[in-house]
Amino acid sequence: MMAESSLDEASQKLIDSLHQTLTFLLGNPYPTIPNPPSCKKRASVALILRIRPSFTHPQPPNALLSDLTTSRSPSAQLSAFFSQSWVRLGSPECVFIKRSARVGDRWTSHVALPGGKRDPEDANDRETAIRETAEEVGLDLTDGSVICVGNLPERVVSTSWGKVPIMVLCPYVFIYTNADVPPVKLQPTEVASTHWVPLRVLLSPSSRTYEYVDVSDRFARQGGIATKALLRSVLWKMRFSAIRLIPSESVYCSSTAEFFPPQEFQPANQLSSSVASKLYSWYLGDNAASADKERPLLLWGLTLGVLADFLDQLPPHNAVTLWSYPTFTTWDARFIIHILTLRLKKHNTSKLRRANQTAIDSEAVAIAARRDNPWFIGGLSEGPKDGKGKGKGEGERKYAVGVMLEGYYDMARRGVWLAILGRTVAGLAVIAWVVRWYKRKT
Repeated sequence: MMAESSLDEASQKLIDSLHQTLTFLLGNPYPTIPNPPSCKKRASVALILRIRPSFTHPQPPNALLSDLTTSRSPSAQLSAFFSQSWVRLGSPECVFIKRSARVGDRWTSHVALPGGKRDPEDANDRETAIRETAEEVGLDLTDGSVICVGNLPERVVSTSWGKVPIMVLCPYVFIYTNADVPPVKLQPTEVASTHWVPLRVLLSPSSRTYEYVDVSDRFARQGGIATKALLRSVLWKMRFSAIRLIPSESVYCSSTAEFFPPQEFQPANQLSSSVASKLYSWYLGDNAASADKERPLLLWGLTLGVLADFLDQLPPHNAVTLWSYPTFTTWDARFIIHILTLRLKKHNTSKLRRANQTAIDSEAVAIAARRDNPWFIGGLSEGPKDGKGKGKGEGERKYAVGVMLEGYYDMARRGVWLAILGRTVAGLAVIAWVVRWYKRKT
């Protein structure tokens, strides 16, 4: 009984924090980010939440209050929803998709949020998120049981290590006010599977891990196989912060390549299959492994950045830092990049801290400055309101991970070439020593 009471208390605390965060988002929309001059694309994603009832406190019949679907304000609807006992003792979850494996797709087989590119017919960015969600997973976010509670910071998505903008991404947050969420209908060409994941998993330190990605093609787009293989042998892979997802419910689209791998990658005998698959996986890096259905679900990169902005607005839950700087697995490149970026990382952290000082009280600032708060990455660590109960200023509310990465990839690129130069010099020195040694012997 004591354990059950403790669990109920923890559930209510998380639900209260979620209610406060959603109410804040509802009343404090993030500003629209205009497209850069050279980039016209915009895209939207939907962070969709639901409350899964507990076994001991199921949703009673007609639990969806009639007031939730009337002319009451969305804030009043949220208050009515979160006041229900089955909600207060339930488990909040959000849904992720695993994209289908597609040749040439930048985000093939990645874990993501439902969404896609804005069409000319879309009235606004929110309508894009609603339309794309319906097309990809069959969920109707205009249903009366869904509340759109607002948006998260928009961000310019870039390639070539932050140098070339490719689109503006606009995240929106929705919540179902009924436990009976309709079944998903997956678009086979877009989505391989969907996964409902509890917020407890996303907040848990035990879920933190890393994703290892081959990025040699980003350094040598025109260099061919030989150049990429050389870079891969020097750099190995790049390490990104990630969360290992443990779903409470998953739905799979069994017509995708994840279930039926191409026959040409399945040699007849087991030995050749093992050797060939390892060589093929090494050459393609993360892309080859991504199609493996036994591979764990890892949330990283752009989608993790979106999620960080959301989770950062919930109070700390004794977790480790959600996000860490990307680096390489080779010791020399990692060490050089660490040295080159020390001042930059301190500078970017101080920018967030200065912004944070205008939004939270002095006691909270002292906690953040001591680094006792592991969620201090976006200036919202102590909650979405300041000591006077007011929201943050529009100009200060930025994409947290984007601020932390300002100038980082430029330094990282220098570190990579310095590592390559160092290895080249060391290799030539070894060759010269061997030649001299051989001449002495002869």
